[in-house]
Amino acid sequence: MRLSDFDFHLPEELIATRPARPRSSARLLHAEGGTIADRRVSDLPDVLRPGDRLILNDTRVIPARLAGERRRAGSAPGEGVARIEATLLEPQPDGTWSALVKPLRKLRDGEEIVFSPALSARLEARDADDTARLRFNLAGEDFDAALNEAGAMPLPPYIAARRPADARDREDYQTVFARRDGAVAAPTASLHFDAPLLEALESCGISFTHVTLHVGAGTFLPVKVDDIREHKMHAEWGQVSARAAEEVERTRRDGGRVIAVGTTALRLIETAGRPGRLEPYEGETDIFITPGFEFRVTDGLMTNFHLPRSTLMMLVSALMGAGRIREIYAHAIAERYRFFSYGDSSLLIP
Repeated sequence: MRLSDFDFHLPEELIATRPARPRSSARLLHAEGGTIADRRVSDLPDVLRPGDRLILNDTRVIPARLAGERRRAGSAPGEGVARIEATLLEPQPDGTWSALVKPLRKLRDGEEIVFSPALSARLEARDADDTARLRFNLAGEDFDAALNEAGAMPLPPYIAARRPADARDREDYQTVFARRDGAVAAPTASLHFDAPLLEALESCGISFTHVTLHVGAGTFLPVKVDDIREHKMHAEWGQVSARAAEEVERTRRDGGRVIAVGTTALRLIETAGRPGRLEPYEGETDIFITPGFEFRVTDGLMTNFHLPRSTLMMLVSALMGAGRIREIYAHAIAERYRFFSYGDSSLLIP
């Protein structure tokens, strides 16, 4: 298939820059079989069945966006200073962090960037595409505390281009069940869940299983090839515990549906489920789901609305069928659903 097969026109005013409040008041497009219904996320207890199981990604977004200054040694007062922005991507085995650094050309190897009175980093190496390896002056809990003080939430480019991150995003861009630090982007379908909704679902016989996939900045990378078979998918670290695998397999044996909340949860359980049953898993996944993919664990998906020409449009097209997804997205645009990370959601059940 060609990249153009996953394109559509989205009116710019439908891109959400703030989430719905309360979280569960967001709209929900429910597409099941050949039907489409316009609902609210708070309607999920009436839509799902007793015995269904939701797969929730419990990754926690770190405040990975940093702004600082490079102060060049030996320069006159007021000179040799450059503003540097860094978005942390992932820690490396040697103790450095891979980071997107801009403008990288203004840094020499070995130079220091000061982000706050407590936090600084030295440029150790350069990788491709403006990425670099930074070695911070702190580690462990000291680093976590300093990063929490100096960093900002790494909002997606389509939000960051319209407004800077602020204090509200510390809460809004984090799920209520986030547990494990490591993501630099939120599993956005999960942002719609709040405590009252979780309680209502549980009281209706809906079960939850937590898995972890640390969402990386690669989730926002554009597809640059016309033949999608040539696209190289980014890798992300994930874990499915033995308990999680057993819970899911028990639900399948009992006839319940397994519904992934978010494309991150879906990609992880399909990676761990390649043998035909969900098995414990820990490691990186670069699974690329496109039309023709055989789903072995997932019965349905709750997900926000995705960017045109993106790998996530390919994933939902694989689940529902490319023609069906075009119908769903045309309906969403006509009905003025809000799109992308802070937007409304959909429940897709083939």
